[in-house]
Amino acid sequence: MQEPLEVLKSYWGYASFRPQQEEIINAVLEGKDTLALLPTGGGKSICFQVPGLVMEGVTLVISPLIALMKDQVENLQKRNIPAQAIVSGMHPREIDIALDNCAYGNIKFLYVSPERLTTELMRERLKKMKVNLIAVDEAHCVSQWGYDFRPPYLRIAEIREWMPQVPVLALTASATPDVVEDIQDKLEFPRAHVIRQSFARPNLTYVVQEEEDKSQRLLRVLQRLPGSGIVYVRSRKKTEETALFINRNGVKADFYHAGLDTRVRAQKQKNWIDNRCRIIVATNAFGMGIDKPDVRFVLHLDLPDSPEAYFQEAGRGGRDGERSYAILLCTPSDILDLRERTLSGFPEIDFIKRVYLALGNYYQQATGGGLGRTFDFDLADFASRYDLRPRQVFHSLRFLEKEGYIAVSEALHLPARLLFLMGKNELYRYQVANKTTDAFIKLLLRSYSGVFDQYTKINETDLARRADIDRSKVGQLLRFLHKQKVISYLPRNHQPQLTFTRDRVAPDRLVITREHYAERKRITLERMSAVIHYAKAQQGCRSQLLLAYFGEPQSLPCGLCDICLERKKQERNSEFSQKATQSIQQLLGETALSIEEILEQLNINDRERVLGLIRQLIDDQVLVENNGKWRWR
Repeated sequence: MQEPLEVLKSYWGYASFRPQQEEIINAVLEGKDTLALLPTGGGKSICFQVPGLVMEGVTLVISPLIALMKDQVENLQKRNIPAQAIVSGMHPREIDIALDNCAYGNIKFLYVSPERLTTELMRERLKKMKVNLIAVDEAHCVSQWGYDFRPPYLRIAEIREWMPQVPVLALTASATPDVVEDIQDKLEFPRAHVIRQSFARPNLTYVVQEEEDKSQRLLRVLQRLPGSGIVYVRSRKKTEETALFINRNGVKADFYHAGLDTRVRAQKQKNWIDNRCRIIVATNAFGMGIDKPDVRFVLHLDLPDSPEAYFQEAGRGGRDGERSYAILLCTPSDILDLRERTLSGFPEIDFIKRVYLALGNYYQQATGGGLGRTFDFDLADFASRYDLRPRQVFHSLRFLEKEGYIAVSEALHLPARLLFLMGKNELYRYQVANKTTDAFIKLLLRSYSGVFDQYTKINETDLARRADIDRSKVGQLLRFLHKQKVISYLPRNHQPQLTFTRDRVAPDRLVITREHYAERKRITLERMSAVIHYAKAQQGCRSQLLLAYFGEPQSLPCGLCDICLERKKQERNSEFSQKATQSIQQLLGETALSIEEILEQLNINDRERVLGLIRQLIDDQVLVENNGKWRWR
């Protein structure tokens, strides 16, 4: 068995672990259930990927984010580590082959959503796998106190019944003390075991500025702070408008949001990471899984929904350890908007039930059926067809998701894939009998390997170039061969997906208790209040406020945030004023002097501060004038 450090060096090229990583990995290898609390950028994935490679078998990774799963799988595959993700939109046959490869092949990491884990197929196939570790990413989703609670996470503990010796590693970058306790309880840890890294970021300067003209303040920040930056805004439209404004003022900027085509998003992200673009203006869809170390500032033009969200987003600055800034611009109207937005996130229970009923009709799912079925989802079309307000529909879907009735994924990009259904001998006979498609079949076989064993990603544009035909013709040939049952062809897909995680229930059986509804609302409003308290605070320390929220109440003032710097300035002014006043009193105690003579005899470099102090003493009538000269009263 390889040592963890050998694996780290061999696959990632790092000479040593980051703080707490090795301790977490050793706990996993010792079979201990562990909750790892590491701040954003703390290297959480290494904590399960390294032990997963050290041990025999496959590591089961449970994650709620399709984009993050795909990103991690691609990064593992680039390192020649066999990994697979099961995501919505995949063909049943494709899923079947992938699970077989996990049970009987060489796959080392299997990524699934918590919703997928609840299906009977997934559970039966898991029993055939040699699982060495259950890694629960974004573990705060387990807890009803967490800011992104997802009920399917509560069922993770059920799979432990048939693999009791397999350790669980739960990981999160944001958990309050209540959430820390709840995670361990819901995942059925036999004993509490938490390894945490302090959430303190000594190199990150937190700044809150009340600013009516945010655009001009943003420009001043861009002028004063060099290097890459992220500007977070709330709406897709605002990402485009803000990026355009920045470009017009001579700074290279681009925009990013979930409504863009996946390939476009990937290119924008790459341009920013490679420093071909200095500023990325984005919604909160941007940042998960991105490890750009040299981000010099993260600026929020709008108030975030929760301290957890703000801490994660702000934490994307300064991962290289160099000085970086987390800047929040706000106005009193922003606070009113946040209150309104938070309350709008709780549609009436009857409206939520109406949306659920419409979903069943939209997809023609009978009562008692639909479990595990996945569909493309167009929110605008759905809302229009049933005369519903899109924003209320969105919040209703989120609530139905948290109640465990459905799951809605972000827009995803699944590239085109194919699998040859005919064996090699049968395929040869088909080619001999069908000369019109023979050359294209040969091109497919030359271009891609493994096409008889598993679904393989293909690129229709590349095939068109190689065959010297139009891309549309490639699509026609692929669909024809699919119809002839020569291949199974899955066209690319980039739609959001909606999955029924339970059989459809009749409206009178849809249970959303008013007590549960009220509790969710209370928790959400508490988070909103914590954001407002952070934004309005004028005493203490910004870093201390955040750390106390996350269970570190004994932290020291950072000395760098806007509150700390203002306090230092006042202290310096107070000390300066006290000493200078004493000197002026001694100077004018027996003789009267002109202001110029006072300045000359005090011999203090900061002439403006002394002048200001003298004016204050005159205003307070401490100094009195006599023939153009001043004496102490």
